[in-house]
Amino acid sequence: MTSQRIGTFQEFWPYYLNEHQKSKCRHLHFIGTSGFVLLLLSQIFFVFPQMIASVGIGLGMAYVLFEQEGKRNAFWILLTMIVLMAVASPVILGGVLFAYFWAWIGHFMIEHNRPASFVYPLWSLTADFKMWIEMLKGHFWQENCPEFQKQAQQVQSI
Repeated sequence: MTSQRIGTFQEFWPYYLNEHQKSKCRHLHFIGTSGFVLLLLSQIFFVFPQMIASVGIGLGMAYVLFEQEGKRNAFWILLTMIVLMAVASPVILGGVLFAYFWAWIGHFMIEHNRPASFVYPLWSLTADFKMWIEMLKGHFWQENCPEFQKQAQQVQSI
């Protein structure tokens, strides 16, 4: 990656996929994200008013500041979202750690690269959920699946 920042999420998505070439890394991301989603849903069910408020505020912040990721690192936005959810339900912090643990194991031990979340935290989170949804649909599971390769190769044009 060059020192120049990627300007849009549409340009970031192929870059993100390129950083997840090995299917085992994507599988570990799926495990981490699934665990977080299940924990979040359980907390919304059991701690409903506080969680709805904190998730709503966090998602509102992310929506408003999403385009800013192309200009500067959105680490503080993501951290604020995590803190809001953790204040509403401290268990959420465990879910965040669970998700990042599995994702970073995939990067450091399988891909041998630096997670994109260090440079583009908000877009990486969004892309992780996008990849998770694609995997729920049955895509991206195999090592050399055509739909993954097609989208990942778009990074060459950036």
